[in-house]
Amino acid sequence: MNDERWLLPTGIEEVLPARAAELERLRRCLLDLYQRWGYELVIPPFIDYLDSLLTGTGRDLDLQTFKLTDQLSGRMLGVRADMTPQVARIDAHHLRREISTRLCYLGTVLHTRTDGFAGTRSPLQIGAEIYGHDGPASDVEVLRLLVRTLETAGIESPHLDLGHVGIYRGLIQQAGLTRADELRLFDALQRKASAEIEAIIAETGVAGPVGGMLLSLVELNGEDALTRASSALRAADPQVLKALERLKAVAEELSHWLPGLPVHFDLAELRGYTYKTGVVFAAFAPGWGLEIARGGRYDDIGQVFGRARPAVGFSADLKGLIALSARAADDEARPGAVLVPWDPDPALQRAVEHLRAQGRQVLHELPGQRGTPRDYNCCERLAQVDGVWQLVPDEAL
Repeated sequence: MNDERWLLPTGIEEVLPARAAELERLRRCLLDLYQRWGYELVIPPFIDYLDSLLTGTGRDLDLQTFKLTDQLSGRMLGVRADMTPQVARIDAHHLRREISTRLCYLGTVLHTRTDGFAGTRSPLQIGAEIYGHDGPASDVEVLRLLVRTLETAGIESPHLDLGHVGIYRGLIQQAGLTRADELRLFDALQRKASAEIEAIIAETGVAGPVGGMLLSLVELNGEDALTRASSALRAADPQVLKALERLKAVAEELSHWLPGLPVHFDLAELRGYTYKTGVVFAAFAPGWGLEIARGGRYDDIGQVFGRARPAVGFSADLKGLIALSARAADDEARPGAVLVPWDPDPALQRAVEHLRAQGRQVLHELPGQRGTPRDYNCCERLAQVDGVWQLVPDEAL
């Protein structure tokens, strides 16, 4: 009988040394980046009460959440599938600030099913959020930070998809559709199934102008979508027009900050529709059809925790960013390790600490250890030359 205890569950992976070093370097760079932008790091718990995890944004995560019973309280627990609800609780219940608050986070989440381009069920989720500000400026700041995140990860020439859930939501209210019909139409709209959308509109008896505007959403995508939307949606209720104007304001402001960034608009792309309240967006890499980061506005997410606040943010999977990075790990550009003898000589140890303070990797040669210096990635060694410990090229290489 074969011993297969080394096997891992589908979608669960171990990170080996080379990739782990890449992830750690990127983790440090991104958290330093966020700190320089004024975002404070928070670390929510890996496991939490289920009703907290499935609050606000979390309702969409029910099927993605592993559930278990707490033996102490008898209550249902969940392993977090997304950190956004937990961060919202920190802002609303623990920090309770009146000013705008910038928070960032990084940690493993767990999904019951694979989700996203990396094919993993244990993404290393990184994200940033602004609480307490409702305006195009905070939407644009989050988008700018998202772009900087991708640049830092070495992802070249990303592009953004922008939309606004308020446009579809307002048209649904104007049409007077039931919740069931709303979701049927939403599903068809995501597939851009025009014939099916027409059939639903006819079946539900939606009035001509509103039905035409709902059907037009399928075609309202591309760089000029907002210009065409002004004409196609001119008969819409004020809340629809207000959402369209907000999207235009975000697009115009973003063009001032990042004039060369490719931006695509799609009014039928409604990521997170059941909980998002405003602008929604996703980032894509050239030649890759799946989103590599996502986000949007989810105002009042903290209401269940006692304090409703405007909120906007984004998240990405650090493992996925590394997988798509165009930047080499640059291990070859880094100096190799230094091998030193197993010797407690104080002068040798001072030399070792000096090298380590400079960022060099220094390995003590353990008595009886096997392998050559090359096996340990060592290109130099500390040796005594005229009574002084000095770096010399390793002759075994």
